[in-house]
Amino acid sequence: MRRWWPLTAICLGTFMLLLDVTIVIVALPAMAADLRTDLSDVEWVVDVYALALASLLLAVGSRADRIGRRRVYLTGLAVFTAASAVCGLAPDAGVLIGARAVQGVGAAGMFGTTIALLGSHYTGRDRGIAFAVWGATNSVAAAAGPMVGGLLTQYLDWRWIFFVNLPLCLIAAVTTWRFVGEAKGRPRAGQRADVLGVVTFTVASGALTFGLIRAHSDGWAAPATLGLFAAAGVALVLFVLVERGHEEPVLDLTLFRSPSFTGIMTGALLLQGAAFAHLLYESLWMQSVLGYEPVEAGLFLLPMCASAFAASALAGRFGPWPPRVSIGGGLALIALGAGMQAGLDAGSTGASLVAGLLVSGVGVGLVTPSLAAAALATVPPERGGMVGGAVNTFRQLGFALGIAVFGLIFQSRVERVLTADGGIPDPHGTAAALSGGQAGAIVAGLPEGDRAGMTELVREAFASGLNAVLLVAAALGATAALLVVATVRVPAGGFERGRPGAGPGPRDGEPRADAAL
Repeated sequence: MRRWWPLTAICLGTFMLLLDVTIVIVALPAMAADLRTDLSDVEWVVDVYALALASLLLAVGSRADRIGRRRVYLTGLAVFTAASAVCGLAPDAGVLIGARAVQGVGAAGMFGTTIALLGSHYTGRDRGIAFAVWGATNSVAAAAGPMVGGLLTQYLDWRWIFFVNLPLCLIAAVTTWRFVGEAKGRPRAGQRADVLGVVTFTVASGALTFGLIRAHSDGWAAPATLGLFAAAGVALVLFVLVERGHEEPVLDLTLFRSPSFTGIMTGALLLQGAAFAHLLYESLWMQSVLGYEPVEAGLFLLPMCASAFAASALAGRFGPWPPRVSIGGGLALIALGAGMQAGLDAGSTGASLVAGLLVSGVGVGLVTPSLAAAALATVPPERGGMVGGAVNTFRQLGFALGIAVFGLIFQSRVERVLTADGGIPDPHGTAAALSGGQAGAIVAGLPEGDRAGMTELVREAFASGLNAVLLVAAALGATAALLVVATVRVPAGGFERGRPGAGPGPRDGEPRADAAL
């Protein structure tokens, strides 16, 4: 059993940081009320964490290859713990959002090293088991977030969403210190850190996400929105130029010469948006429109957690399968699940989501462990930190961008329904209020005789907006599935030999880097 303690330490940290991506979703209305701010402001509590996590994962993975993955993991764990305490004590929304950004920095230190640490501690059949367990942890953490958040919010307080991290972080730190060995890549002499690459990538991803959010509130033609998109484009061009000229880039762009690597990264990017970003709007629908308590809303999202865990466990038991089968098939199931949920109307309840969430959960359970294993199979072991960071970067960036894009789609659709009704004097403002979780306030502010009609219209408009979001999520999942099936050719075990940009096979007598995957 001693050999599984490193897996326990890594999975505990992974569970906490991924749980914190979605755990706040159900708690947003309670946060807004307690901090006396608008729900649209505290939505940044979700986005800023995912954005900080995504923006720094590439840098963390590359840096950890040089200075030590265990060292970076423990440092990230310490930052995550301290920021969690500040989040729980935050007196206002500004402090909470700032602390969440710092928490995302710590989470990047942890998440950016997990894949490489697992790869350095396990080989052969043990590695297959380790990645299956890690994949199940990923799936369960993201899917269980709304349920755990609902329980803590309703029976304790939303602040316990962050306080609960403290004892778990302490256990993870002690276990890591005791059982996880140090691991590094093999850097070349005289190499220098790619600081400019880190800065340009962070600016590009941050400006793009913020621009989408500003388009949601200010419109596409607003000067601030256009300026942010321009900044994102310039930063992205600079990032490509910097990476092409750097001796040790945070992301080796030549890896994208491999169709398999490109397909894996595309699948990682679209996975989170298709599977998880719409949960925010489903939670708002159940709480602000249907009037569910946080726990009740979380219970309707729980089937996704259960089926994700079961699928990951079965995949670990009966796999490995070729990545294009597990990843492509899983993404297709995510698309099917999202489409199954997109039949809502004014009379729908939370039960309308359950079947689709079950199917999506199975897809998540199949995709998550396979992404990490397939990505490692395309490179030699010393590049594990970079590639692990790249996979997780694309996943979390997909989640942050998904929330921003879905916000635009949702509000546009709701505004269209309200405009078509003709009885709403300010459809744009009303749509913005609905997307901010203010359905109850809108209805309560009307004369009693008008409330029944407005309640029906609100339910119809919100359901229509949510249907539009779910259909786009289904389209993203289906597109990703087709791309993965068409491009990924990594076998169930072994390096992707002979492909441009892929790492060489192991030397005679060395263990295969992806054995039993």
